[in-house]
Amino acid sequence: MTAVPTESRPSPADAHDVIRVEGARENNLREVSVQIPKRRLTVFTGVSGSGKSSLVFGTIAAESRRLIDETYSTFVQGFMPSLPRPDVDRLEGITTAILVDQERLGANVRSTVGTVTDANAILRHLFSRAGEPYVGPPTAFAFNVPTSVATGVMSTQRAGGEVEKKKVKQQVYLGGMCPECEGRGTVSDLDLSVILDESRSLNEGAILVPGYKADGWMVRGFSESGMLDGDKPIRDYTEAERHDFLHREKGKIKALGMNMTYQGLIPKLRESMFSKDPASLQPHVRRFVEAAAVFAPCPACEGTRLTEAARSSLIRGASIADVCRMQITDAAAWARGIEDPSVAPLVRSLLHLFDKFVEIGLGYLSLERPSGTLSGGESQRTKMIRHLGSALTDVTYVFDEPTIGLHPHDIQRMNGLLMELRDKGNTVLVVEHKPETIRIADHVVDLGPRAGSEGGSICYEGDYAGLRTSGTLTGNHLEDRVRIKEEVRPAAGAIEIRGANQNNLRDVDVDIPAGVLTVVTGVAGSGKSSLIHGHLAGREGVVVVDQGGITGSRRSNPATYTGILEPIRKAFAKKNDVSPGLFSANSTGACPTCKGNGRIFTELGFMETVETPCEDCGGLRFTADVLEYRLGGLNIAEVLDLSVAAALPIFGEGEARIPAVRRMLGHLQDVGLGYLKLGQPLNTLSGGERQRIKLATRMNEKGGVLVLDEPTTGLHLADVEQLLGLLDRLVDGGRSVIVIEHHQAVMAHADWIIDLGPGAGQDGGRVVFEGTPAQLVAQRAGLTGEHLAEYVGS
Repeated sequence: MTAVPTESRPSPADAHDVIRVEGARENNLREVSVQIPKRRLTVFTGVSGSGKSSLVFGTIAAESRRLIDETYSTFVQGFMPSLPRPDVDRLEGITTAILVDQERLGANVRSTVGTVTDANAILRHLFSRAGEPYVGPPTAFAFNVPTSVATGVMSTQRAGGEVEKKKVKQQVYLGGMCPECEGRGTVSDLDLSVILDESRSLNEGAILVPGYKADGWMVRGFSESGMLDGDKPIRDYTEAERHDFLHREKGKIKALGMNMTYQGLIPKLRESMFSKDPASLQPHVRRFVEAAAVFAPCPACEGTRLTEAARSSLIRGASIADVCRMQITDAAAWARGIEDPSVAPLVRSLLHLFDKFVEIGLGYLSLERPSGTLSGGESQRTKMIRHLGSALTDVTYVFDEPTIGLHPHDIQRMNGLLMELRDKGNTVLVVEHKPETIRIADHVVDLGPRAGSEGGSICYEGDYAGLRTSGTLTGNHLEDRVRIKEEVRPAAGAIEIRGANQNNLRDVDVDIPAGVLTVVTGVAGSGKSSLIHGHLAGREGVVVVDQGGITGSRRSNPATYTGILEPIRKAFAKKNDVSPGLFSANSTGACPTCKGNGRIFTELGFMETVETPCEDCGGLRFTADVLEYRLGGLNIAEVLDLSVAAALPIFGEGEARIPAVRRMLGHLQDVGLGYLKLGQPLNTLSGGERQRIKLATRMNEKGGVLVLDEPTTGLHLADVEQLLGLLDRLVDGGRSVIVIEHHQAVMAHADWIIDLGPGAGQDGGRVVFEGTPAQLVAQRAGLTGEHLAEYVGS
């Protein structure tokens, strides 16, 4: 009998070719069941808030990580975060998931592109072995390690209780940290011209700090301290008076008829304002802090963060600081010239890393670039670097909008990388809105039909061709095109930028037209953010909505983040003649059992945390007597359960009319968040929803110029049209709107376009085009002109 070849026998393992999800209910998912093919590229689509991230990240990826964590011993699990099981009936066929999300890289002052990608670690070993002259081990080139000196006595326990003591000579542990700036590369100072008007006296308002009024308590602490003359101009102070006013250490004095603590103005400001997270400050205080804080390169290390010894060791005429300052493409050329066979493995590793930077479109970065300055898209691509070229196969890669921050030209390169990962036998799951990436999918899962409570269902499963004819919101908008404006708004003046030279900008002079919609374009790394954030943000009357994410716990929600809960609480208190604290889930009105959470969280050590509704308040978070108080016929829990759209008429008229709340709710409606509930925890919102909440909040700030940094981030094709209407209303309302953007629909809708380039890094930093969208298309100027012409069909 002839044996059947092993290859022809069906294997039970071959049946596990899909990821099966049954009954997923995480966040707004509605009993979602879906089968996702393995070793294929699957794109998840749908409007922002439809449940894409809840399915991919909150269910599939979360369960994969939880199951992997369970393979460790209970001892190890005790040191790991306890992850709850996703709310799903059944999950089968999942593999190890590697997440590449939108979260920005850590913004630690000593975190750079080189440190987060291990390039610095390789360079330190390379210079410690091949650098001339030799200055020490790898730590001697580390700007995170200070030089330490140890002396003393070493004691050794011997048998019988005898202790042997030995005197240790001085031991030096070499580090590369510059002692002057402690490895930061910059030293901070305060611009006194922003803080003081030295031609005035204290009583005439010499202190220009917000809250320091001439007749206010803060200023009287100085003028009536007995040390200073309140009617004497600051410029006429003696050296001793100036020291007491600006730098005196904290101490007790008798003034204002009492014993009080006196402290110089500068240490007082550093403690009360400059040591705090700028995002936590009120907008007008934040603007003052940004204007008054001055950061300059450290004179001792010239901004390199390293000691003089570390900078003296050279390879091919360059120190480690020189290499870190190079554009990565130049650093790769430097590394290729190293011919020392003793360090060949280090050079190969370094070149492999540099080549991946170039392949992923980040060759314009330098290793010394602070990681906190990278955009969301740059951060995501930097995380991808460690996975490119990996020998791992049959794992699941999960991407959250990998095309964020990418010019249409760069999206083609990103698509190639996604397909490369798939072709190595991996399952690639991508949450995405861009048609260019949806088009390359092997399988598409469309969620919706709308967002929030109106979403969470599977609307379509299949290939791209089927999606186009599916009749879903995504399918209907795949071929959306915005026509070039026939008439553009005339400028009402100009906002001048002269000699812009931050990062890769090359003494750029540009006039941004006022009173119109201006879009700043260019490939990633061309200098767009450097031009606008570096030379326009911080000016008087300029409001900037950047890409910085907003964090949210289970206690924070749209009502608390936007500030509308405060006037609502006060209105409840006034109507019912009680304390406003009763209507806060963090204060006296909170249910004492769950402490205002609405749920009870039981920690079980290394096991998953058990979460159950609070039996006393029924999940409403407030005590029963607080829920008796009403405003406009609703109690506080019912108000927080309202959607933005439902709350608008309630707070717009009648006894619950609160103009400030009505105005903010209108902004939330304008940015397409009418479906959000006022009390919905922020940690359940998608990245796109958080971005739009931030935009709605900043729209309340007064300022004639509004800068938006990639406002289409996280927006579905259907939402872009609503965004364009919002931009028009802002401009028609008298504001100058400047948008940094890659989306062709926003470019086509602009009154004026400023295109930077022509390339990235040292190949960019110049103005390639200024004019109307019609002129850009007619001239097909640069990469932007080519792609916009293709988009509008010209």
